[in-house]
Amino acid sequence: MEYTYKYPRPAVTADCVVITKEAEPKVLLIQRGADPYKGCWAFPGGFMNMDETTEQCAIRELEEETGLKVSTVRQIGAYSKVDRDPRGRTITVAYLAIIDKPAQVTGQDDAAKAEWFPLSALPELAFDHADIMADAINLFHVQK
Repeated sequence: MEYTYKYPRPAVTADCVVITKEAEPKVLLIQRGADPYKGCWAFPGGFMNMDETTEQCAIRELEEETGLKVSTVRQIGAYSKVDRDPRGRTITVAYLAIIDKPAQVTGQDDAAKAEWFPLSALPELAFDHADIMADAINLFHVQK
């Protein structure tokens, strides 16, 4: 007999913010290929599988959407505003990866494009990713 939950079960996602250690740091963004926010810029990320941790999810989604492989990430935080995702109640855990310089990336899976942007010239970001970016930059300055 399968257990039935008495309480709602929100979706869990993970995002991966990748920033370079250059004199003018860059961040990796994907252009979303599907709704919601189709055509808008966001961090690589997606829904967690039942057999993985949020950290594993962030690393997997990064590779699936950009081709970039990282092995070490650091948690930035959890983001749970009630209306953060128009698809329904979703909580995301965001992670930071710091690399030396931009690597070659390609939009794959549900990412139409993947590109590097200077931190000083970011486009408007989908969802609540501007909040995540601000926290990632703070953590980046502590970690680098």
